[in-house]
Amino acid sequence: MKYYSTLLFLVFFVTFSAFSQEKVIKYTVANGETINQIAVKFKVTPYDIYALNPDARRGISANTVLLIPASSTKSAAVKPETAVAKSVNNTKEIIHEVQPKETFYSIEKKYGISDGALKAANPFLEKTGVQIGQKLVIPAKGSTAKPVSATEKTVKEKVQEKYVYHDVVAKETKFSIAKQYGITIEELEKRNPEIVSNLPIGYRLTIKGKAPKAETSVPAVTNAVKPAETSKKATSYMEYQVKPKETFYSLGRTFHITQEELTALNPALAEGVKEGMVLKVPAGYLAPSPIIAQQQPVAPAIEKQAENTGGGIQIVDRVKSETVSANPEVVELTKKRGENERKKLVLLLPFNLAKMQNDTTSTATRIKNDKFLNMTLDFYSGAMMAIDSAKTLKLPIDVAIYDSQETKTTSNVSNLISQNKLQDANAIIGPFYQNNAEATANSLRMYNVPVISPLSKDKANPIDNLYQTIPSNDVVRNAIFDYMRSKNGNIVAVVDKKKESVISYIKQNQKGVVFAALTETGGLDVANLKSLLLPNRMNYVVMETGNTAMVKATIKALIDAKKTCQVQLVILEPNSTLDTDEISFDNLVQLKLMYPSVTRESDEPGVLIFDKEYRLKNKVNPNTYATRGFDVTFDTMMRLVQGKTYQETADLMTTEQVDNKFQFYKKEDGGHANKGVYILYYDTDLTLKVAN
Repeated sequence: MKYYSTLLFLVFFVTFSAFSQEKVIKYTVANGETINQIAVKFKVTPYDIYALNPDARRGISANTVLLIPASSTKSAAVKPETAVAKSVNNTKEIIHEVQPKETFYSIEKKYGISDGALKAANPFLEKTGVQIGQKLVIPAKGSTAKPVSATEKTVKEKVQEKYVYHDVVAKETKFSIAKQYGITIEELEKRNPEIVSNLPIGYRLTIKGKAPKAETSVPAVTNAVKPAETSKKATSYMEYQVKPKETFYSLGRTFHITQEELTALNPALAEGVKEGMVLKVPAGYLAPSPIIAQQQPVAPAIEKQAENTGGGIQIVDRVKSETVSANPEVVELTKKRGENERKKLVLLLPFNLAKMQNDTTSTATRIKNDKFLNMTLDFYSGAMMAIDSAKTLKLPIDVAIYDSQETKTTSNVSNLISQNKLQDANAIIGPFYQNNAEATANSLRMYNVPVISPLSKDKANPIDNLYQTIPSNDVVRNAIFDYMRSKNGNIVAVVDKKKESVISYIKQNQKGVVFAALTETGGLDVANLKSLLLPNRMNYVVMETGNTAMVKATIKALIDAKKTCQVQLVILEPNSTLDTDEISFDNLVQLKLMYPSVTRESDEPGVLIFDKEYRLKNKVNPNTYATRGFDVTFDTMMRLVQGKTYQETADLMTTEQVDNKFQFYKKEDGGHANKGVYILYYDTDLTLKVAN
């Protein structure tokens, strides 16, 4: 009994001590303040505030009293690590054992010491850097740095006198290089400002001193945009609040940063990603995850504003253009040029200026709230990049842009035709809505004017001069089944009962595909799945389910099956379940997750240059609509200068631009559609690649 009394007393004492040390601040909310603003003010995360004020999740108002954790509380929440205090000359030093994923930055921030103090107390760090399991002496604040022996001092001075450089090799990152030499990414970029925007393979980095830079060979790139001068600015950072269901993987894809780099910038992530956290992240990256559905775009600030000038917006200019292709079966149109006769390209874009002029809402408010206008401005900004990037080749093309004044069922096209503004066009891009594109094509059929539908993927009516640039859902699905058959693959489908449309599609259109059996409760019959896999062929397992348990069971079965046969996991459409912490991304990589996509993710130099130039001009990353505006406009202009009609190039040539491939085909009932689909998969180096 005495033992239990003592134990209870100790528990009470520890609890009371911890509670007494945890300080909170009472804060009265000012008018208009948000949780995020308050968190930034007190240097805590919204998650910390919600933990003490659960009701605040439903919203806060002026004069609400919140409990705010003191900044010292935040550090107390960090995962306990191996650390032992010892007395040296009446001052306390700490022996710290380095844990996985720890860095100079995280250790120094944890103990509130400088980089110089840490390295002075541990001279070997200059050579080895931080390594897991090392025992580090953490000097007490205000204490004198640990004396360095004369020998160590001499060696250190000699090292500082000489320079150290590093030649970048494939798959290296700034983080891996900085970690190798025991410096921060910021220090690396400060010594090598040329790598702020990218890290070219073969580039010689200065690690210490002033190393003479050997000239590195950079392959010549033909691209739509002239490269700008390399930015000399240091990396800039911004604050980002974690959204529900976000993970290390999704954050890494969004901000182009590894989990280790993200944790180095935000030591609190050692406890995991939590909703509401405010993170320090590199500014300027908003790349969507390829696994989950893409986010709604935000209209960039565009250089040229649309103005209503009579019949619409008109820009007439001589344009130039270039293209890039890495695929040998894709035609590089700049090498096929053979046209000097002037051509006319018309863009019909739904600015709806008349509606805006009659609306009392301010333009800024309208742009902020009107998603359709956002999409239009994004597409327009990309189209303007295509036009502006073509000025040096001086191709004989006049470009006219008109406001199509669209709703789902009406447009201004008939009025433009009555003014004879479209009949002499060699190609027309737009309108956006499928009904309006079909009506325009019908009206101009007698003039044989090709009408290019830039955004709709609905099944179109058979109209000979109508060209749909986005592949339909069935075309996308067919593409990956065609690919699997081209590899003589054994195709097995794991589809849950709720995916009736997928089951129907496979049974009607993909003969020879076998379905894995399900249990009476609707789960996967693992034994049956394994029995369907063949030892001497590549087994493609098409998984269509949002059920986490079925996803886990399928992945585990395939990982086990890899011991005896070849397997690859396939999905037909975005699957948000795969982007949760419950599903191991390493397993998806191990199974080389494959899926079809109408766009690609490319790190080709030409694509990177386009992204960079777009950011410089519009102060934001290009989203899907902006890139599509560039690709469709650019591709159309290039087809018009091939010495053939647009129709002839559509029948003969497959082309590829920044994100999109254009491989037109004649539909049996009339009209043209695009079957330019990419088959993407995750390779073992964690990158997305296009399957051959």
